[in-house]
Amino acid sequence: MTSVVPTPESGGPGQPEPASPPLTEPLPATTEGLGGGSGEGTGDGGGQPKGKGKDDNWKRSAIEWTLVIVGAVVVALVIKVTTLQAFYIPSASMEPTLQVGDRVLVNKWSYRVHDVNRGDIVVFSRPPGEDSNIQDLIKRVIGLPGETLTIEDNHVLVNGQVLDEPYLPAGTLTQSVGSHGCEPADPCVVPAGEVFVMGDNRTNSKDSRFLGPIKESSIVGRAFVRLWPFSRLDAL
Repeated sequence: MTSVVPTPESGGPGQPEPASPPLTEPLPATTEGLGGGSGEGTGDGGGQPKGKGKDDNWKRSAIEWTLVIVGAVVVALVIKVTTLQAFYIPSASMEPTLQVGDRVLVNKWSYRVHDVNRGDIVVFSRPPGEDSNIQDLIKRVIGLPGETLTIEDNHVLVNGQVLDEPYLPAGTLTQSVGSHGCEPADPCVVPAGEVFVMGDNRTNSKDSRFLGPIKESSIVGRAFVRLWPFSRLDAL
């Protein structure tokens, strides 16, 4: 049997006064998803539509990434034009130092801060009149401006002294060939502002023995490291 406790009434003798209801602070109104009195999420009255914040964040991120990518491309192009550039080796003229398919990194600033040195491996623009799809060549500097070169007994002589070439495999023969063969009876004198270059593969290289000395101004830069393949990564 369920008991029922009657609610006390006020005003009667001996009856306690009814307890006042607790005072509560009104809950603050929220405008999220509310309209200006219509009850619909229209955004009127200062409310922000759902999803608008996400759209704004996505747009900002897209703009930031676009600027980063464009900036990276610009920096890469500036470096390629002014400082460093990778080159692919298309022929066997520098074997065994460089093989077909190797990739080297060329420093374009080298000869802005110092002179060309004997033994440097340089990339240079193909001399005018040479018919080829390959625009840039790579060879080793053998003779410097003002020097006299001759080829005798399969060796290179600079100013009458046999040139020490430790970068060549033992037994390499340098032959007097081409229109600039530097024979003892007709030595090659390197003009000012030019250098005499040869490939390390002396029996298969169209170099200054055929082209003549090249202008220093045609040199793109100095190859200083072999980047590829990774198994042969090394300084040059």
